[in-house]
Amino acid sequence: MNTLRSVRGMAGLRRAVIAVYLKPVLCGGMADLSPVTAAVPDEVIQQRKEESSLFRWISAFQEFGHLTADVNPIHPNTRQVPELEPELYGLSRDASYKPRGLVAGCDGTYTLQQLQDILKQKYCGHISVEFSNLPTLEEREWFANAVESLQDEVITPEERIRLAGDMLRSQAFDNFLGTKFQSVKRYGAEGGESTMGFFSEVFRRVAQEGVEQVVMGMAHRGRLNLLTGLLQYPASVMFRKMKGLPEFPENVKFIGDVLSHLTISLDMEMEGDNSLHVTMLPNPSHLEAVNPVACGKTRARQRSLREGYYSPDPDAQPGDKVVCLQVHGDAALGGQGVIQETLALSAVPHFDIGGALHVAINNQIGYTTPGERTRSSNYCTDAAKMCGMPVIHVNGDQPEAVVKAARLAVQYQRKFRRDVFVDLLCWRRWGHNELDNPRFTNPTMYHVIDAHRSVPDTYAEQLIEEGVLGREEAMKITADHMAFLTEQFKLADSTVPKAPHLEKQWAGLVQAPSSLQVWDTGVDSQTLQYLGAKSVEIPENFNLHKHLKKTHVEARLQKLREGVGLDWATAEALAFASLLYQGFGVRISGQDVGRGTFSQRHCMFVDQETAEMHIPLNFISEGQSAYLEVANSILSEEAVLGFEYGMSIESPNTLCIWEAQFGDFYNGAQIMIDTFISGGEAKWLLQSGLTMVLPHGYDGAGPEHSSCHMERFLQNSSSSETVPDGDDVNWCIVNPTTPAQYFHVLRQQMIRNFRKPVIVVGPKVLLRHPAATSTLQDMAPGTHFLPVIGDPDVNPDNVKKVVFVSGKHYYTLVGERKARGITDTAIIRLESLCPFPTPQINAELIKYKKAKKFVWSQEEHRNMGPWFFVHPRFENLCATKLEYSGRDVSEVPATGVAQFHKAEAQALINQTFAL
Repeated sequence: MNTLRSVRGMAGLRRAVIAVYLKPVLCGGMADLSPVTAAVPDEVIQQRKEESSLFRWISAFQEFGHLTADVNPIHPNTRQVPELEPELYGLSRDASYKPRGLVAGCDGTYTLQQLQDILKQKYCGHISVEFSNLPTLEEREWFANAVESLQDEVITPEERIRLAGDMLRSQAFDNFLGTKFQSVKRYGAEGGESTMGFFSEVFRRVAQEGVEQVVMGMAHRGRLNLLTGLLQYPASVMFRKMKGLPEFPENVKFIGDVLSHLTISLDMEMEGDNSLHVTMLPNPSHLEAVNPVACGKTRARQRSLREGYYSPDPDAQPGDKVVCLQVHGDAALGGQGVIQETLALSAVPHFDIGGALHVAINNQIGYTTPGERTRSSNYCTDAAKMCGMPVIHVNGDQPEAVVKAARLAVQYQRKFRRDVFVDLLCWRRWGHNELDNPRFTNPTMYHVIDAHRSVPDTYAEQLIEEGVLGREEAMKITADHMAFLTEQFKLADSTVPKAPHLEKQWAGLVQAPSSLQVWDTGVDSQTLQYLGAKSVEIPENFNLHKHLKKTHVEARLQKLREGVGLDWATAEALAFASLLYQGFGVRISGQDVGRGTFSQRHCMFVDQETAEMHIPLNFISEGQSAYLEVANSILSEEAVLGFEYGMSIESPNTLCIWEAQFGDFYNGAQIMIDTFISGGEAKWLLQSGLTMVLPHGYDGAGPEHSSCHMERFLQNSSSSETVPDGDDVNWCIVNPTTPAQYFHVLRQQMIRNFRKPVIVVGPKVLLRHPAATSTLQDMAPGTHFLPVIGDPDVNPDNVKKVVFVSGKHYYTLVGERKARGITDTAIIRLESLCPFPTPQINAELIKYKKAKKFVWSQEEHRNMGPWFFVHPRFENLCATKLEYSGRDVSEVPATGVAQFHKAEAQALINQTFAL
């Protein structure tokens, strides 16, 4: 694989952001993530040679010690690991050994038994580690030394008291809810209260390291405890929600979500003068779906703060100011493929965020399924091994060990800027929720749990016995928090919730109105000619592929000079360039988007001799403030689309585009569409201007390369069959037939004063169709997106039949009408499907007073495409009953037999004109 040259040597922010930001070059599936090889001192190397058998035995503890570690609070580990027996390495129990340089802190002479006890303490105690799979020697040496020195970490009396307080308050919260809201599913932290110590320590440590913001993705377990505890979510608002009242005020449009999906964004005051902004994203019930969303939001926030790859400082690293914290459930972590997809993005250019911190709240049960049946590997965290990430296992019944595990994780992430996992093994006092009984299927586990004393009480008692915490002081912590919760409970009915959705970078935007608005998205023609020329300008001595020079660069320049014949790629480049020129950022993501699936885009050029990339639109003018980011992605839909959605909810002034290789392939991301994109604003007031481009068209390419299944998006829209739509539908679905229409769609995404997702039923054959071109005048000032395009080629007085169509099928029908010499049939295009353009349709219908037949023609099957969506709206809103012309119902979008395809296409044409 070719190595792409870094541009870190280029001066200034402009040069720092314009190119492909590379860390790894993938070789054989493993990333060489650091060019630095750790220097092992000569004396240590010599010691390893002289004590090679001892070194091998110590290395075995580093690699296999976790298998026999005391990290499970409810299932004692009795596993025998032969690799840890010294006899296997020819070591004598009667001899003495000097492990200096082999084990941190061991500089004297030891018997084998003493060494074995030390190694068990370091690698088989309440903390164990897996790090032998780390990709560099430097990381492995560092990790071994850090683990072996972990016992020397000091937890001060003040820190111990704070730890006890965090857990006691969490326990008090669960007890309070158990009394006041017995029938509410709260997914409490009982059995896993030490997670509060983990979060507290992570927040403190990253703030000390200079991190300013943390973006969190978290599922249900313990979420409410963390929100009302460390994250200061108003308990009165939460109690309102538990009483069945809404979490947002009445003056905003929303549907709302369930209790366990609540979210917050706040500034936490840390020690000293430090503050830390923490954002907990909403998480749908499809567990782990939030993972790539959190990563995408983290990357976008890094861009907002101009840190890492977006920084003018050549020494800046991603994660200097913003860190992602992912909180997993054990069963979901072992079973959900989106996790593997997200991890596969972790070191990919344009998706790298400098390493995320992961913690698995490991209840050792999934709903009611025992842990060993939720996966086929030893641990729920084994997905981490796919990308050579370290895992720290820790006993959740040992709060101080949890704190040390958090410290180790933060230290690794800060030093190497790579993902790290903490597997926090705990237990669950109740079932999947408090109303569920897990004892039907897990009786032996719950015999143990029922006899298990709570972790906060046990730890508080330990501190009391050691004289660190007074008994009255411990009781006061609980009593004070119960009093606080009681007061908040009294305020629940009178509390007025807030809607903090249009603040900071979102200030000035509004919720979309219930009417349809028109936005002037045109641009001066001379400006477009200048920008178009810039879109294909290359540096001196750049070795452009000769085919592109002729068919792409020279052809585009010729079209721009003439002002006619502009194709889709040119219109897109003009949309991008004009937005950049106005100060809006643009990011396009997906598989092969730099070139384009159909070799049409070429928004980045690759030098044919050096493989260096050049993005012309990042060199429009001196002082340019906004840039095009071309994110060629891995072969993933769910994680990549989730990542882009995360980018979009952070960045209202960046046009975020995800393009599917073929529209059919979006279905691998269905979870993201159903749980985030279609309803994110209605559920959580999160606006998104994400644009999805889904190539679509029946061209004889078979069942999986023909349809973006627009019917599914239409079905999932909030469009009404009986009341005219406004801009406040949940998303826009457009099927543009000209490059200019696409130009206006893209620009409209940034120009209007609200943000909505847009689904673009994208072109394939229209990319180069000679009739599907536009002029500069079609994009001039005063022009805009046309929801409906009438028929200029017929005399309305002669029209007896009106055919409505959407998409590329229009060109087939127009060509056939001309070939047959038909003059009494008008063909009208619906460019917008949602919002449904009722006023514009009625304006067209009124032209054809003599028309007797009204037909809907589509190339899709009857149970697919727009038919089911348009015919009730035409009848209810336009007083027009449509006849159907199209393929009959089918279980697959298209045939894979060319002969069948041709016959179907001809029959469809005949049917349309015969009706």
